[in-house]
Amino acid sequence: MLDVAELNCQEGLAGDTWRIRASSRTPDRTAHPDMQLNIMNARAIALIAQADDRWALAGDQLFIDLDLSEANLPPGTRLRIGGATIEVTDQPHTGCTKFVARFGRDAMEFVNSPIGKTLHLRGINAKVVVPGTIRAGDVVRKIAATLSGAV
Repeated sequence: MLDVAELNCQEGLAGDTWRIRASSRTPDRTAHPDMQLNIMNARAIALIAQADDRWALAGDQLFIDLDLSEANLPPGTRLRIGGATIEVTDQPHTGCTKFVARFGRDAMEFVNSPIGKTLHLRGINAKVVVPGTIRAGDVVRKIAATLSGAV
């Protein structure tokens, strides 16, 4: 858990392993360009993890206190965090076997329930469009949606 971090277009979160992780969603199994950042709702992870020191076990790069549902953040929505801008992508974030191992099958079934999927309780994917520094506690602001035209 970092207090200050750099987001950039090449790595997503500077120092993260996104770029070297294989993706089953690309033909050549290279890192998926629309999955640089995994973002989870802070209230959802607080409920699931039950302790702040367990949040990192989810494996997400950012935890934010914002409605992550598609109704609020459709793909293409841009968010300003500190000095950086990120864009929500259409790639689903549904969790993995590591999530089950760390939080249990009930937690996975909860986030992947019909309402859990609607609210994106497991989170969303995003990519960096404007690099910059972010800090714990930065306010997240919706600034635009590029694909749907919504704000």
